[in-house]
Amino acid sequence: MEYLIAAPVASFIFVITILTSIMAFSNENLYGNMVLHPYSVYRKQRVYTVLTSGLIHNDWMHLFFNMLSYYFFAFRLEAGTTDFKGLGHWQFGLLYIVSLILSDLPTVFKHKNDDWYHSLGASGAVSAVIFSYIMFDPLSKMMIMPIPIGIPAVLFGVLYLIYCNYASKHSRDNINHDAHMFGALSGLLITIILNPHIVNSFLMQISGGVQSLFH
Repeated sequence: MEYLIAAPVASFIFVITILTSIMAFSNENLYGNMVLHPYSVYRKQRVYTVLTSGLIHNDWMHLFFNMLSYYFFAFRLEAGTTDFKGLGHWQFGLLYIVSLILSDLPTVFKHKNDDWYHSLGASGAVSAVIFSYIMFDPLSKMMIMPIPIGIPAVLFGVLYLIYCNYASKHSRDNINHDAHMFGALSGLLITIILNPHIVNSFLMQISGGVQSLFH
């Protein structure tokens, strides 16, 4: 109830994504109607799937990791904490929806002629949430497996983008690394547009963190 009151938009997205994903696990028609098919979208068919594909997942593990990451950052980003104001309700909703769309567009163009290719999951929008949070609190600690200690969020962000760029070009797995990378970049851009002052705050926190290392 506390989350619902403090972050109603994040709560709604969290619940609807879990419910829709679970329904799609056992409903092939629902799954087929919601999954992103770049070949069709590029030809102005099923354009709505740039949104609906973010509400379904490939399996339980895919859903679990996306929603776990979302849980750790989305509610605090919308509601704020004692350390930062946060985005607020409408800005959080705008960030999530727009980032979901923007994270899929490069995939649409990249695979516009690949009739066999499909993509799904909230990873692009979740990446946007994480990177928006990093802008507000760049020195908070984040974990990267298998590193046993937390690293500054800003360093996590840099390593994340480097990995996504590399994986996009060289990986042969079924993960849409482009959506991760462009979702993250969309999160940064939208956060700065909505809160231009965040850049100065971000740089001041980084500067303060660097200075503390030498004292």
